[in-house]
Amino acid sequence: MTESYRPSSLLTVGEVADRAGVAISTLHFYESKGLISSIRTRGNQRRYSKDILRRIAIIRTAQGLGISLKEICGFVKPIPAGKKPTAADVREMIATWRGVLQKRIDGLTQLRDHLDGCIGCGCLSLEECPLRNPSDELGAKGKGAVLLENARSEHAAAD
Repeated sequence: MTESYRPSSLLTVGEVADRAGVAISTLHFYESKGLISSIRTRGNQRRYSKDILRRIAIIRTAQGLGISLKEICGFVKPIPAGKKPTAADVREMIATWRGVLQKRIDGLTQLRDHLDGCIGCGCLSLEECPLRNPSDELGAKGKGAVLLENARSEHAAAD
């Protein structure tokens, strides 16, 4: 595809950024994470199909709900590039979002309801933490910041 001929169904990076209300650098970032894709002209300029606008709207909505980019990527990757997400695709994503959000709501509700008991504990496997270490269950798993060490181990395994 050359610069002189551009089908009306393809948008430049500037047009997408303007219409989606995001910075061009955001589009580059989304592309680097595999959330969106572009085609390249002979001059190596990005071009996007118009369906990208719906995909970006989904990404921004999910981000606004506090859903991680990794989770969002799992939602949008199954939808092939160049295919506009259907109403059924969006309904399926929303059903998953509901579960993710409900877990967060439940955790925040528990935190709110037990916050007074957390003052000064630091969640470092002290004798009693009603949220992170009820009945000192972590004391049997090691000394010190057991939760922190487990999180570091899980993070290292994921990389």
